[in-house]
Amino acid sequence: MRAWDSRADTAVVDEPFYAHYLHATGLDHPGRNAILRSQPTDWQAVVETLNGPVPDDKPIFYQKHMAHHLLPEMDGPWLDEMRHAFLLREPSAMLTSLAKVIPDPEPDHTGLPQQVALFERLHAATGMAPPVIDSKDVLIDPPRLLRLLCDALGVPFDPAMLSWQAGPRSTDGVWAEHWYATVEASTSFKPYTPKTEPVPERLHGVLTECEALYEQLYPHRLH
Repeated sequence: MRAWDSRADTAVVDEPFYAHYLHATGLDHPGRNAILRSQPTDWQAVVETLNGPVPDDKPIFYQKHMAHHLLPEMDGPWLDEMRHAFLLREPSAMLTSLAKVIPDPEPDHTGLPQQVALFERLHAATGMAPPVIDSKDVLIDPPRLLRLLCDALGVPFDPAMLSWQAGPRSTDGVWAEHWYATVEASTSFKPYTPKTEPVPERLHGVLTECEALYEQLYPHRLH
């Protein structure tokens, strides 16, 4: 999202279904009450905004979604109005990070089952695989991967995507204080470093499920 928000031609929105997700599931995420106050809890009202005029008349509207926010009842033709791209992260690194905020995540909380389902839906409907990028590949070679992604989405690459000013953004969701400390301190993509922190034993079963889902999408990645 920082990369896309750095483009002069792009408007961004940060997880616009988060409030609906918390309202519908009753989950107690950090900052729950502030999130519920900050966004509509009616997903259909959110869709009207997402498929409406692009903010500030920008030519590109980048929408950062968490796949697990897309609950089953939200599937529908509105998704076909958008171009989709999927961002992956190696499951062990993803789970050790997630568990610091949500101690006992389940597979559905990671978004991987929902990513696989949406990918397969779009692939079947169009006959073409939507672009997939893996965070490791992005960190190893940001210019190349962002060029590949822009090409796949049919938009020009902009070198402005490679750096940004540190600090919070007005486009960040109100949950930023719980999740965005690292990104707020950043000014560009950091070099890739392998994660060595082990996945807690209590999450080994979740890890196995997530690895199987990850392996379904990984072969489709841009590289």
